[in-house]
Amino acid sequence: MSNNRRMVVPPSSGMVQNLVRQIKLIGRLMADKRVSAFVKVLPVAALAYLVSPVDLAPGVVFPVIGALDDAAIMWIGSSLFLQLCPPNIVKEHMDELNGEAADANDIVDADSTDWSDKK
Repeated sequence: MSNNRRMVVPPSSGMVQNLVRQIKLIGRLMADKRVSAFVKVLPVAALAYLVSPVDLAPGVVFPVIGALDDAAIMWIGSSLFLQLCPPNIVKEHMDELNGEAADANDIVDADSTDWSDKK
């Protein structure tokens, strides 16, 4: 009797995990002083549009498009923000979020002492 069951391997990360990671990345970059203040205006402006009463495509007139334009503005604002941030800073924060060392090539020069030999 053979066992023909297939092994289902879950994806390493799902859409929700990627979205949460993206939000954390944007938050870290917003707090980073190395990122230009002018670039930081983009996510703030996108968020302000989301909560503002002014709407390019009102939900009453265009029910489906009304929600999609808010999502599109948020997506464009966050994508443009990430594209305009310095790539080395984005990579540094992404590595930290993914649990990787900031720079695996760092070498620490130190002296060692064996305490068991000294009495």
